[in-house]
Amino acid sequence: MSVSGVANVDRGIVLDEHNPYESMMSRFDRAAELLDLDPGLYKILRAPDKQLIVSIPVRLDNGELEVFTGYRVHHNIARGPAKGGIRFSPQVTLEEVKALAAWMTWKCAVVNIPFGGAKGGVVCDPITMSMRELELVTRRYTSEIMDLLGPETDVPAPDINTNEQVMAWIMDTYSMHARRTVSSIVTGKPVSLGGSLGRREATGRGCLFVINEALAHLGIPAAGTRVVVQGFGNVGGVAAQLLAQQGMRVVAVSDMYGAIYNSQGLDIDRLLQHVARTRAVGDFEGSEPIASDEILLTDCEVLVPAAVENQITSANAGSIRARIICEGANGPTTASADEILDRQGIFVIPDILANAGGVTVSYFEWVQNREGYYWSEERVNRRLKKIMVNSFRDVLRTSLTREVNMRTACYMVAVDRVAFIHRLRGIYA
Repeated sequence: MSVSGVANVDRGIVLDEHNPYESMMSRFDRAAELLDLDPGLYKILRAPDKQLIVSIPVRLDNGELEVFTGYRVHHNIARGPAKGGIRFSPQVTLEEVKALAAWMTWKCAVVNIPFGGAKGGVVCDPITMSMRELELVTRRYTSEIMDLLGPETDVPAPDINTNEQVMAWIMDTYSMHARRTVSSIVTGKPVSLGGSLGRREATGRGCLFVINEALAHLGIPAAGTRVVVQGFGNVGGVAAQLLAQQGMRVVAVSDMYGAIYNSQGLDIDRLLQHVARTRAVGDFEGSEPIASDEILLTDCEVLVPAAVENQITSANAGSIRARIICEGANGPTTASADEILDRQGIFVIPDILANAGGVTVSYFEWVQNREGYYWSEERVNRRLKKIMVNSFRDVLRTSLTREVNMRTACYMVAVDRVAFIHRLRGIYA
């Protein structure tokens, strides 16, 4: 029986364009239908395995007791330990975390690494918190989700507003409970604590590899190609620098405070130094300010949305003038916008492929921790390139043979791989 036999499910219908879980599910439903997925497997893959909501009481610096809310969701662990970042943000919701956990399942599958999908988050505003308060929140959150964590069960990583210091606190908290140092409990750690060389740059570097593949496929020469980057943090900043080093012209970038433009190309090395000093891209010599909402509409060959979710929507998708969109962020394009981009002939490298460099090198870090043997940065980057290039070509092949866009092809490759493992393993009952 095909998935079309499953009752009471509106496949491919997005009830709320800005709900990341509904957007993700509509894409999954489309892939499941094209794969003629068994209804039983469809039900398994559509629902998260586990959803944990925890309370995190913390005594603040002013003496007041604050209770924060935290989440950890496992979407699917058929292919291996749950893998996914932890974010600290006032906007964290359970729906968002569920969507991100599912995206991690598909992301790990599309690059064929042996992890399942998870995600976590704490509803807090790190900008207003001291280092002491952040450490207390991190350690208490870790202890509250301890039953889920483990090198062979759930391996967190950094995400929005978390970094290698937060990962070090998580590792230490878990290790104190385990009564031994467990370096493989998290990835994205400081190199001195077992982190991998090349991990910080991995997501941006992965974007470089798939952009090069897309340019070659479309017959666009890299030299002089105009690039626009929304979000100039770890992903966008690294991607911009690497693309510029390859001879491309990064003509516009933005951050949470504003956007800048130079038709001849920005000096990215100098811009990175400027941002390190001022914490913002604004007032950079050799640029002119533009409105933040214009950044996505700037004329270019390559657009890299590397900020947050729901940036390209049905409201602005029709005005985008890029040839290629490489999704450095998770979920930057809504499902409704996908249809518009498709009609315009824009080549989209979906998030679950485009930004998979980070989780790929996280996998390398996990392997190195378990081996107790650490690789050179050259070896890390060489292996990352091989996985990203092969994964892009797998997806492109599916796109061409099945006559679907790259996003649908990504989901078809990923869902088919996870479903195959479920068929092999069967159901324990």
